[in-house]
Amino acid sequence: MQFKVGAKQTAKMLEQDRAIEVYVARDADPQMKEKIVHLCERTGVPVKWIDSMNELGETCGIDIGAAMAALVTEEE
Repeated sequence: MQFKVGAKQTAKMLEQDRAIEVYVARDADPQMKEKIVHLCERTGVPVKWIDSMNELGETCGIDIGAAMAALVTEEE
């Protein structure tokens, strides 16, 4: 399993039906959150809320904050 980090990558994984679960930081931009949560609802992918972008960045193993990330299988 691996993370695809960021709004564009997360949306891309959802559109390609590759996302298993999506992580969204509560302090991310409201418009971005709304778009991704709507995509998740449409595709049936569960959303896991993370308290902050810094915490989500740590979860994904990166040194900066992340607004959202998709958990995907390693196909590439």
